Amino acid sequence: MFDSILVVCAGNICRSPTAEYVLKSKLIDTDIKVSSAGLTALEGKPADGMASELANKHGIDMAPHQGRQLNSSLVAQNSLILVMENRHVQDLCNRYPEARGKTFLLGKWLGDKEVPDPYRQSREAFEHVFELIDSACSAWQKYL
Repeated sequence: MFDSILVVCAGNICRSPTAEYVLKSKLIDTDIKVSSAGLTALEGKPADGMASELANKHGIDMAPHQGRQLNSSLVAQNSLILVMENRHVQDLCNRYPEARGKTFLLGKWLGDKEVPDPYRQSREAFEHVFELIDSACSAWQKYL
């Protein structure tokens, strides 16, 4: 059983905060703690405006989010780490070998699907990414 989940992407302003808040909304009736961080985080920055707007459209408020840098303490504190791309698995496990075995793609249960970075892309790109994240979080739900 997982008691804490860390969602990781690059900047921690688009994909990982979206996945964090979507997962929180799906796990509201559990004691599982969900947070997010970035491999190259834009520390202290709010969630991307387009990501926030789309989340709001789905009843999810990401206003409290502030970008946060991944560190060894966060890796140690969480029982499951979900990332967006295969290269994130590699980067994270190279930096933090102790993360091996508890780091998986968010899209694992969607055929190991990667979630592309929508940063500075069109609204359609953000919508596609939101749908992917929502589907991936729903797929994880039955394993949590």
